Amino acid sequence: MADERISYRLREYDYDLPPSLIAQSPLSRREESRLLVLDRGRGAMDHVRFRDLPDHLHAEDLLVVNDTRVVPARLIGFKDSGGRIELLVTEPYKSEAEGRRDGYWCLAAAAKRTRPGCLISLPDGTVAEVLEAGDGGRIRVRFPDDRPLMTILSEIGAVPLPPYINRSGTGDFPGDAEAYQTVYARNPGAVAAPTAGLHFSSALLEAVARAGVEVVRITLHVGYGTFAPIRVDDIRDHEMHPEYVRVDEDSTERIRSAIDRKRRIVAVGTTVVRSLEWIAHRRGEIMPAAGACAHYIYPGYRFKVVDAMITNFHLPRSSLLLLVSAFAGRRRILEAYREAIRREYRFFSYGDAMLIL
Repeated sequence: MADERISYRLREYDYDLPPSLIAQSPLSRREESRLLVLDRGRGAMDHVRFRDLPDHLHAEDLLVVNDTRVVPARLIGFKDSGGRIELLVTEPYKSEAEGRRDGYWCLAAAAKRTRPGCLISLPDGTVAEVLEAGDGGRIRVRFPDDRPLMTILSEIGAVPLPPYINRSGTGDFPGDAEAYQTVYARNPGAVAAPTAGLHFSSALLEAVARAGVEVVRITLHVGYGTFAPIRVDDIRDHEMHPEYVRVDEDSTERIRSAIDRKRRIVAVGTTVVRSLEWIAHRRGEIMPAAGACAHYIYPGYRFKVVDAMITNFHLPRSSLLLLVSAFAGRRRILEAYREAIRREYRFFSYGDAMLIL
């Protein structure tokens, strides 16, 4: 906020969260999650259910959602040495031609370093070859040419849940494949869900439309970097992992029309915020775009497009917490988080939500 001293010290974007408040499973009804409504100007808070969202939106608001679809991008296999290896395919959105030519970068978890030339056997008999070993556990892998990667993942892949959601063994928790997906997901390519959208049911979207709110879709394929911690003391030194964004002509025209008519732009999630602000920052206005977005928003940033946002509660010292702090002010956000903890809100991906106005 304008009247708040901006701090660039990472330690000032921290809070203590009881582990019991980290949501381990979704609610049976999406829209029954709790919603903390924060007025960033006055600092006032209201506590409702997500199903009450239409009461807090205006007729003619523009609600922008991210329609990426989470891919079952986690694979378990064995190296030709006999050692177990777990892969997270980090760019499943690549075209088949690109994948055949260049392979796919993956995050690998194995007892010993995986070297180029290593063969990895998967449960269905597929054998993949390691082409390159990078830093941070990254390896570039080529899958067989006779089967598209998406086919392999759909048959033997698992949902790549965040590390703070505990699942025993290698299988999914019953319901994860559906619950860790928005009801409007349609473009496969993400390795993490745009979690602010998980609270919407089809019925709630219909109620939002009946309230006179227009809904527009864009796509950002959420990458593994969404879980990456910030490892620098000065937040200005952090670098974001790039993620693929696409905003088509139709969505562009509807967003630009809303801006011209001074309608409120309500972003569903930090992925939408970064996408819209990236395009405006790069182009000077909202235009059709497709490409790698590494737009980093932290306190001191001047927002150009977004007027309000729906978002989940984020990890301490994370780039997502920095983004919402840039939007509402560090003190306001940390006060809201303390109040949410006092009231035992559920945190993180399967947790409750905030509406920041």
